[in-house]
Order: sequence, then structure tokens, then C-alpha cells
Amino acid sequence: MASRCWRWWGRSALPRTRPLSAGSTPSFRHQFSTQEKTPQICVVGSGPAGFYTAQHLLKVTLCSQPRVLNTPAVWGWGGGGPSLSLHPISCHPVPQQHPQAHVDIYEKQPVPFGLVRFGVAPDHPEVKVGLSGPGGWGLVKMGRAGRLPGWMKGLHSYGAEDHRALEIPGEELPGVCSARAFVGWYNGLPENQELKPDLSCDTAVILGQGNVALDVARILLTPPEHLEKTDITKAALGVLRQSRVKTVWLVGRRGPLQVAFTIKELREMIQLPGTRPILDPVDFLDLQDRLKEVPRPRKRLTELLLRTAVEKPGPEEAARRASASRAWGLRFFRSPQQVLPSPDGRGAAGVRLAVTRLEGVGETTRAVPTGAMEDLPCGLVLSSVGYKSRPIDPSVPFDSKLGVIPNVEGRVTDVPGLYCSGWVKRGPTGVIATTMTDSFLTGQTLLQDLKAGLLPSGPRPGSSAIQALLSSRGVQPVSFSDWEKLDAEEVARGQGTGKPREKLVDPQEMLRLLGH
Repeated sequence: MASRCWRWWGRSALPRTRPLSAGSTPSFRHQFSTQEKTPQICVVGSGPAGFYTAQHLLKVTLCSQPRVLNTPAVWGWGGGGPSLSLHPISCHPVPQQHPQAHVDIYEKQPVPFGLVRFGVAPDHPEVKVGLSGPGGWGLVKMGRAGRLPGWMKGLHSYGAEDHRALEIPGEELPGVCSARAFVGWYNGLPENQELKPDLSCDTAVILGQGNVALDVARILLTPPEHLEKTDITKAALGVLRQSRVKTVWLVGRRGPLQVAFTIKELREMIQLPGTRPILDPVDFLDLQDRLKEVPRPRKRLTELLLRTAVEKPGPEEAARRASASRAWGLRFFRSPQQVLPSPDGRGAAGVRLAVTRLEGVGETTRAVPTGAMEDLPCGLVLSSVGYKSRPIDPSVPFDSKLGVIPNVEGRVTDVPGLYCSGWVKRGPTGVIATTMTDSFLTGQTLLQDLKAGLLPSGPRPGSSAIQALLSSRGVQPVSFSDWEKLDAEEVARGQGTGKPREKLVDPQEMLRLLGH
């Protein structure tokens, strides 16, 4: 996911009094008055987009005493409602470009870090370091708080909380789920803990050829003993120990030049212990000549694919592949048409694929059906064809086709004082580093408008009004010290088995541990 990406993970406040929804991906809301001496900036979502936006805002303002506000979420989408996390990330005084600011961070879950905690693969701990360093977070317990007051103005950056549907027959069969839900399951996202994937089959098919698809394939094929020292959940590790999956196919509509994964993830798959790659040399015919025309990153990626597909491996690598008990392969030029049911209709038995060919050049290249079909047997189907954002409220513009809030450099079109960042700004593309850059740019745009006096003026009650609203609804906040207790509990549970932590996955258990 960027990891999404960013996918990535909360909802944000609205500029008028409307019912407000909540999702699981990051969201921003910046609320302040240009007439106040101290701007109050509210960031909804503690994932990469929220974290980096807050970081940039604090770096360019004088912030020596960041404050932690224990105020819970004021929105809900059923299922018991969301939680909220607040904290201005720790910072150091820097040359003052704008008035000193107060930054509060809101989070849906009762734990911080969003995509970094729930989206990054457990065997990629190095990716998690950037957002898990010093800095406090105030967390709130789950609960509904009704409507958001109409005086809130600010910035959205809530990512893409849903997956794109395949929209093909059989998609609803048992044994078919989204890669997003599968990632949430093994990473401990509370809403995905009831997934219970059936891994009793020999073959799994992943529809998609991006980094998330490779993450899922790698977790399915990695020897469980290699995952024992990661922060994968205890329940997921237990299921993976019993897995019978031996072969994983990653299916894409287009060809080798159009894959969406990166070279780092490809190298990991090629070198994965106990596995061998399956690539058809026919898919790479005449590809060498075309590499002269592609950018260097794409060229290096395709060259690695080409070598793996057509070159004879050395003796050591050949021996490793020959002894491998598991395999993964890339199926190009195939478009899913139907999930085939098992004879009893109680599960998936395969995927019917349309054979495609490419038309157009460069960015306009698209896959068109040739008329030929083939069936690929499997017992597990995971869709990884992209993420999408949802519209928050009629008062916030939303492009349903592109899945973004219309904006210019982060400024929401025709809504002064409203901003967006992350995937809801640019679409579900890029990795965490991309989100960092994007968040910095949106933060800078907001600060420029603040300095120029372009933001809506007039006093606004800010966080004090949120606290009063939540108090009136009996919503009990979870403090930063409470998160520290949960963090310590996870670390302690992991130490017994040599893991960095054993994630708590049940919000109710978290609250019981805190005495709430």
C-alpha cells in the first residue's frame, strides 16, 4: 500500500453543519481564525499524511510546547463509532515564519500511526521507523458524537479507505476478498479481524500487480518461522502456519512494462526463501529493444524481470529453485471476467480470464480483449486492483470518477479555507515518501494562505467546543499516557516470544486494560 499508500485508513470536519461519516484511513481538518493570535490547526488522522502535514506545519511555526488535547472523535459510521487521537508532533523551535500554532491530531482508531501500523508489511520494519519515533499522541475511546459543528473549516487528507470492486460475477463468493482486508487482517486492523481467510487450498490468485499484491503474495509464501520475529498478529501467524498454499499467481491486464510494483519488492520476491519464480519468456519477446525508450527506474525493473524470465540461473540459484516447495508467477495480458464457483457453490474454484493485447503507446496504453478465454484454477482470490476514496459529505466537493476532492495545489475548489492532501488529493498512488512530499506541499499552501490573510476570518471556538460537545455526549477520551500503557503492554507481550510487539487487535480489550 503506499502503502498506501497511504491504504491505505478517519474522517474530517465539514465547513457546514452536516452529518459526518468516518472511515479507517487518514483525514485532515485544519480549523483556525486569522483574527486569533494563535492559529489552531486540527489534523484528523495520525497516518503518514496526517503526521507529515502536522510535522511541516510545526517546523515552519514556532512550537516549543506542543499540546496534547484529549478530545474524542465527533463522527460515526455505525459499528460502534470511531475513536479519535490528538497530538501535535514534538518539534523544536525554528525561525518563525508564521504565528505560533497549536496543532491537534485526530485519529479514528484507539492507536496511532494509521497506514504505518495497519498497512506496512510486518517484514518491513524499516518502513515503520519514520513515524514511530519520539512524539506523543492523545487517543480517544470509541463512541459516537453525532454531528460536527458548522463552524469547522479546514483541510481533508483522509486517503482511500475502500477498495475498488472487481464488478464481475462470483465476486461475492466465500474465498474472495480484497487485498486491503487481507493486509488489515494480518496487521491487526480491528475491522478486519473477523476475516478468517481459508488457506486450505493449493493455489491463490491475486488480481493486480502492484506493491500491495506483492506484499500479500510474499506473506502467503514466506516460511512462518521467518515471520515469528515480526509484529504480525498472533492469530494471523497461526493461520499461516496451517496454510496449504503452494502457488500464488499475480494477474495483470497489461504487460511487463506496465507493472505497478517497484524493484525493491520484486527483488524480495525473487529471493524469497523456499520459493521459485514462474515467468513465461514469451511475454518478454522483443522487450529488450523497447527498453531504450523508457525511464531509468522502469528500465531497471523490466531488466530484472527479463533476466529472471529468460536467463539461465547460476548453479547456486538453480539448486535453490529446484529445491523450492512453493512458487509464484506473473500472468500478463489477462483480465478477470468471472470468479468460478466450486461444485457445491460454497467457495471459489478458479478465475475466468480474458486474454488481452495492448493498444496505444506510453501512458495511453490500454488492454483490449482478443476474444480468447482461459480458466485459472484456485481456491483463494484476492483483489488488488486499487483503492478508492469515498465522498465525505455533500458540502465537500468530490469527483466520484477520479475518487478525489477537486483541488488546486491542495486548495479545495470553490470552498475557501478548505484543503486536502494525500490520496484524496491526488488519488491512491505512490508510496509513503510520495505522501510525505505531497503533505509538505499542502501544508505549505495552507501556511501561505494564512500569512496572506486569505483564510476565513472571525473567532472560532476551536477544540474547547469539541471538548464540550463530546462531554455532553458522555464520550470519554483516552489520554496520551493511556496510549503509552497500551504500547508498553504490546511490547511486553511480544518480548515473551521474541517479537517487537504483540499487537492488541480488540478495541474493547484495549479499553478494559485502561480501566475504561
